[in-house]
Amino acid sequence: MTEKPDLLRIENLSVSFPVFKDRIDAVQNLSMRIRPGKVTALVGESGSGKSVIGRTIMGIESPIASITGRVLFNDPALGNEPVDLLQLPRDGRQIRHIRGNRIGMIFQEPMTSFSPLHTIGNQIEEALKIHDASPVKEQIERIDDMLSLVGFKDPAKVRRMYPFELSGGMRQRAMIASALICRPALLIADEPTTALDVTIQAQILKLLRDLQDRFHMAMLLITHDLGIVTNLADEVVVAYRGEIMESGTVDDIFRRPVHPYPKGLMAAVPHFDMPPGERLKPLREIAVDSSELMGRSKKGNIPQGSDVILSVRNVSKSFTTKKASFFGGDKDRTLAVNDVSFDIRRGESLGLVGESGCGKTTLSKILMRGVSADGGAVLFNDHGRDIDVLNARGDDLELLRQKIQMVFQDPISSLSPRMTVRGIISEGLEIHDRGNRRDRLDAVRRLVRTMGLDESALSRYPHSFSGGQRQRIGIARALALGPELMICDEPVSALDVSVQAQILNLMKDLKKDLGLTYLFISHNLAVVNYMADRVAVMYAGRIVEIGPCEIILRDPIHPYTRKLIAAIPVPDLDRPLDFTTLGNKSGFGGWGRQFLQDEHEDALAHADLGNGHLVLARRNVDVRELRS
Repeated sequence: MTEKPDLLRIENLSVSFPVFKDRIDAVQNLSMRIRPGKVTALVGESGSGKSVIGRTIMGIESPIASITGRVLFNDPALGNEPVDLLQLPRDGRQIRHIRGNRIGMIFQEPMTSFSPLHTIGNQIEEALKIHDASPVKEQIERIDDMLSLVGFKDPAKVRRMYPFELSGGMRQRAMIASALICRPALLIADEPTTALDVTIQAQILKLLRDLQDRFHMAMLLITHDLGIVTNLADEVVVAYRGEIMESGTVDDIFRRPVHPYPKGLMAAVPHFDMPPGERLKPLREIAVDSSELMGRSKKGNIPQGSDVILSVRNVSKSFTTKKASFFGGDKDRTLAVNDVSFDIRRGESLGLVGESGCGKTTLSKILMRGVSADGGAVLFNDHGRDIDVLNARGDDLELLRQKIQMVFQDPISSLSPRMTVRGIISEGLEIHDRGNRRDRLDAVRRLVRTMGLDESALSRYPHSFSGGQRQRIGIARALALGPELMICDEPVSALDVSVQAQILNLMKDLKKDLGLTYLFISHNLAVVNYMADRVAVMYAGRIVEIGPCEIILRDPIHPYTRKLIAAIPVPDLDRPLDFTTLGNKSGFGGWGRQFLQDEHEDALAHADLGNGHLVLARRNVDVRELRS
């Protein structure tokens, strides 16, 4: 049987951008193909030119870009001859007929890609109005059908909603509906699951695979997540700095890689089979020297788990919103954190895991005094003296501000674009009147060197750094006051695998050298497995299971924990995701949110399974019943 011609063929593509009096080559002499009905994954680190290739195919790259080469689109619906997309006028009729109609695109961040001023239905309908002359009633029916296909139970309601009314996963589904409304021959998916938690990510992956099969379309999957590639792709193209390092079938790339670069990418991914003490292998190591850092290296001698540094007891937090109506509205109460209790031991790393919306970030804000709790108690142990975190005032509050620091999820928005690196790191030292100006400058220089950055970085602004470098600056800022407890809220979720490995290794080294204690918040259990000593699993505002890392992640009791582990896409062809159980949004092994709502609060308690392993269950439950 003769093989069908390639749907899209890129030949000798080069894209460069002017920078002052020079040019940056984002893509260099790149050639690749996309076969009809197949998924081709374009893999590489941030800055490898993946998104530039996607935008160039769509014809939406910046006008200042210099583009050479050919992009041949061989769509039977356009005729028998391939069309060179680069030769079409940028805003001509032919490219506008192809863009959004025969080639659709899912953008990386649906919140910024959707207009906040128009409803979801308006924005999906826009593509139909441009490319389809059917009556408005038929177009609305098609929109509702597509929203239903991507998993919305009430498409008519979603059609009338605005983007800010939808969660991240729901916005991504709406973006997929918008890209597929005209039934394109090629779908370009640019990081379609970035920053989504693992259960929502599994739903999106299943959705993409089902829709690709249903519409018989080809897909260009742009990603840095190798676990997604093994579960979705037929062919893989590995790019580095705008050049192809290796390409082939997914079986060839993952079982028989030849080039060192794809081998290095795979070695940088944390996985559950790593022996204790084994380090991740980033493509570029960070030279870390914490020996002179703030005189803190002696703290590394504190034995792990010697005492409790933070005790959280029965903390709850609810939010009240108004139901909109013409005459006012009733108040709706959402319980974000529900009777949460746990201890963090000095010198340990406690992982806090759960999907988006379970209350992880709200809890971290309560511990940082960014949000006030409705009830409960939080005690910080200042070497024998307990400080009431929720009610601290004056000197105690000032001490807490220095002893507890936070590393935020987004290294872009958490750093002021108007301050240099020197100002960002020294701000806390100035607020708390640490030393004179020269002492503060020396401290900032030591922190920058510790993070593996050059001292020339002090006079630069955050926008001139990569994502990994910005996260290192955020860590340096958190370390400036010599904290004892660091709360890390998804510190690597927005980073590609190699930079993620750098940051995780850096944080482990600092913990060992400086005796730091971490509350490490993440939805990625593979990352938590690498970083944490103990793990607490949070669902619907409650801690449903807590215990040593090796027990929770290898012998979990709670069905929700099992589902979280099963939803992690790993870069192993022999361990694919089971989409039949992960694709639906309901039913966490019989333990859903409804269980926590319907059961009486006094009927729930943590059953002790020994070795510090607690699981939320009905009171007086038989441990054997849980294990069965």
